[in-house]
Amino acid sequence: MSNVLALIETSAAGEIRSTAASLLAAAARLGTPVAVVAAAPGSAAGLAEQLGSLGAAQVYLAESDQVGRLLATPQVEALAAAAAELEPAAILTVNSVEGRDVAGRLAVRLRAGLITDAVDLRPSDTGWVAVHSVFGGAYTVESTIEGGPAVITVRPGAVEDRAPAQAATLTTVPLGTSASAAAVIDGIRDTVATSSRPELRGAEKVVSGGRGLGSKENFVLVEQLADSLGAAVGASRAAVDAGYVPQTFQVGQTGTSVSPQLYIALGISGAIQHRAGMQTSKTIVAINKDPDSPIFDIADFGVVGDVFAVVPQLVKAIEARAS
Repeated sequence: MSNVLALIETSAAGEIRSTAASLLAAAARLGTPVAVVAAAPGSAAGLAEQLGSLGAAQVYLAESDQVGRLLATPQVEALAAAAAELEPAAILTVNSVEGRDVAGRLAVRLRAGLITDAVDLRPSDTGWVAVHSVFGGAYTVESTIEGGPAVITVRPGAVEDRAPAQAATLTTVPLGTSASAAAVIDGIRDTVATSSRPELRGAEKVVSGGRGLGSKENFVLVEQLADSLGAAVGASRAAVDAGYVPQTFQVGQTGTSVSPQLYIALGISGAIQHRAGMQTSKTIVAINKDPDSPIFDIADFGVVGDVFAVVPQLVKAIEARAS
């Protein structure tokens, strides 16, 4: 089987991000998954075992003292070096801000085709096919690239299966990274998480609220339902613009794209911009008092009713089952 590279994103502290398992599963669909990691020298102890448990057959560790100092450049260099050595059929990154940056630069470097925001990947007689949800989820389209390696960004959470664990081999290479044409990171300031809820990107369950909640104070209803389900909290752009929650909660075309197992929309009308970021969710539940809301067109289950009457009963029912 052909090698398929998967860029593993890491935090500023060097920890593997939660998107790694889904990306390696996507790589395993197309060939032999090779995890590529750019890390500071001596900072990746136990990496092969950890990524092998997520399905990597090989870990290509590119060590550079510029990791954390140069923006995206070490990751591009790591993938370029791995591609030259392993001759992959495809190179995958997460469809995140960093992943898209790296993918675009790498495609230019390798003169390779670029495909973004794939929600599914599958092998075909001619190699592979990428599936996309476009125009706000109104259409599902397929794409492929003929000849040469392809660079593909994959939507977080879109691939729900997991690759079988393997005893991954480890290849460590020194990376010579030039800072002459790179953006330099002056400093990193971590935002302290004050919530025990799952991170929105990649969450298996998401509860989102819209303008129908009416106020910042009423948005607590969304949080109560999310906490009872162990879900992440999201919001429509209208709720963000109204000041109910920060922009980091926004789901949609100009916010975060999610593909959870369960997506619950409370007081969200379902504008096409919002649907573009959540329509690939496996099960969609909508609660809205307007029976003509577009959100009901894509919902698997819909409740026409007042969220302030329906949601408290739903929370009580969930808590009763859990007790």
